[in-house]
Amino acid sequence: MFNPFRLFFPKKMIGVDIGTSSIKIVEISHWGGGRTLENYGEIKAMSLYEDHDPFRNFAGSNYLLSDFFVSRAIKAVLEESGIKTKAAVFSIPDYSTFSTSFELPPMAEKEISEAVRYHAPQYIPLPSAETTLDWQLINGTPGDKKSKLEILLTAIPNQILQSYKKVADNVGLELYSIEAEALAITRALLNGSKKTICLIDIGVQSTTINIVDKGHLKKSYSSSFAGGQLNYAIASSFGMSRVEAEEIKNSKGLIDVDKNITKALYLLIDPLLFEVKKVSSDFFQSTGKNIEEIYLTGGTANLPGLKEYFQESIGKKVLIPNCFSKFLYPPILDETLKEMGPSFSVSVGAALGGLEG
Repeated sequence: MFNPFRLFFPKKMIGVDIGTSSIKIVEISHWGGGRTLENYGEIKAMSLYEDHDPFRNFAGSNYLLSDFFVSRAIKAVLEESGIKTKAAVFSIPDYSTFSTSFELPPMAEKEISEAVRYHAPQYIPLPSAETTLDWQLINGTPGDKKSKLEILLTAIPNQILQSYKKVADNVGLELYSIEAEALAITRALLNGSKKTICLIDIGVQSTTINIVDKGHLKKSYSSSFAGGQLNYAIASSFGMSRVEAEEIKNSKGLIDVDKNITKALYLLIDPLLFEVKKVSSDFFQSTGKNIEEIYLTGGTANLPGLKEYFQESIGKKVLIPNCFSKFLYPPILDETLKEMGPSFSVSVGAALGGLEG
């Protein structure tokens, strides 16, 4: 986790997920052995600007934050939801980072950091002077002369980091750390799990296919599939706005809609299924471990019929986990939070990372 600001161990934390088309914020607290959901809020770009996504601009190979729009939107969410906590963890989407894994020879724990910095340029296709590196040990035992060490390495362009810091300053938040989405989602949904899980995060702009083994992120792959493509397919078929298309997608999905629309949606979803099968097969070939279950998260995870289609096509149990399930909150929110869970996995995982330090 990128954290040049870790000067304290707070009891309250907010997680901020700045997506392409929406911003989600959660405030959580940690008292003793329990966790409490204090507050949450969301704002969608299309509710502010019809048919325009002002939260990110594409520049070169990166989606850079639109500082003015993002700052104004975050202020609005904080004010509307009544969130007062200042300590915040921001998440960074997969398309703004680069992640890979590699092996190091056996060595002492104190030697790993230097070894990672030495070997990183071989694996990161970005100038080292223009990036910030983060790493974690995902397999092996430091100090054991027979144990190779497997490292998960993440690189984030400094330009993007500076943009996030600027937004935090603009809205008066204390930037506790910045973290890659895949790590945040893994923490929110699979911390403590003993299974080998394929965790698929379907966003508006892109999808990540993550392999998590015993609660540790092992592999993370970017897919070109995006939930926004489904909106576009429906809007094109019916000649309607994106707002209307999203309403149809969320209410009908793969069930009880025009056959031409259903066919178009399947044609978009099938390549993602193929990628999931390939990633799962590659992981088995390299480790001998089979994927036990599939988890769907992200805003498109609740698409009616999608879970059943994945389960039928892949032949594995498919779940849509609720990132709020282990929190204390008023019972009246049960159904609301269950519905919201897939969309808030990133922000919840980011906030938890801040509390866990």
